[in-house]
Amino acid sequence: MTNILIIAEHQDGKVKKYSFELASKAAELAPKLGGGVVALLIGGSSAIDTAELGKYGVKKVVTVENEALKFYNSDGYSKIVCDVAKSENASVILGSATPMGKDLCPTVAAKLKVGFTQDCTALDIENGKLKIRRPVFAGKALIDLNFQTGVQVATARPNSFAVKESAVNLVAVKLAADPGNMRAKVREMRVAEKGEADVSEADVVVSGGRALASEDNFKMLYELAHVLKGAAVGASRAAVDAGYISHDHQVGQTGKTVNPKLYIACGISGAIQHLAGMRTSKVIVAINKDPEAPIFSRADFGIVGDLFKIVPALTESLKKVLHD
Repeated sequence: MTNILIIAEHQDGKVKKYSFELASKAAELAPKLGGGVVALLIGGSSAIDTAELGKYGVKKVVTVENEALKFYNSDGYSKIVCDVAKSENASVILGSATPMGKDLCPTVAAKLKVGFTQDCTALDIENGKLKIRRPVFAGKALIDLNFQTGVQVATARPNSFAVKESAVNLVAVKLAADPGNMRAKVREMRVAEKGEADVSEADVVVSGGRALASEDNFKMLYELAHVLKGAAVGASRAAVDAGYISHDHQVGQTGKTVNPKLYIACGISGAIQHLAGMRTSKVIVAINKDPEAPIFSRADFGIVGDLFKIVPALTESLKKVLHD
């Protein structure tokens, strides 16, 4: 009997949505190992709301309180994950494919000298081992992998799994863990655009390309995103390189990978590097004046025309439909 350890991420005292997705999926898989789900939260404050994790099948929450770990640190965090995984008898360690998860989980796997894979879109247990599916070749193909090591480490792409409630009696433990030798420390973190939704977490993403022609024109995408409550604004690399919007909005191979329920691409041609970051979106809507744009080959719905006329008209129509 072994457990599944999930690395739950948090911000401003709240657990991230994709960590609830991870908890829900882990709760589905844990019975196949004969164990339960243990969630690990690392931070420098006791203000983190952990109770909600119990709604999604987590049986035990281990919170590590240490002021030295207020900000993410690869050395300190990976040591704690390894220590907790051993103490909780975890044979599977799961994180989210976020900037932190993509750095932390391979470090954990390297320290434990076990198998690791990144950016999974499907997870299962087969013959007592983790089986995963992940995109390869910039998302042009999918590959199934079976682990062979005793402990298995993987990251899951946000928005890949449904959040399902399966309430259990939650046990909460606070741990004053030793982070060990940390070779570098983050002393300050500044949030660039507080209040805007993150593209990697949002259920709806409205993205713009170079065709928007200026930073000012991105305002109409923000207006559309605000009408679609909770939507995030994304961008192609060309728009970011042109200085129309900051890099944290970039979707694609050199930006963020998104997997929303709805992706609206405005003035984006659909280069393979951009498609790699959004092709698994549930529904893709493309708006482009070029009927031969590659984006239309991936779109579920396409609108050929001037985005400067279509986007404002779409925004006004949605206001009437969604707010009447």
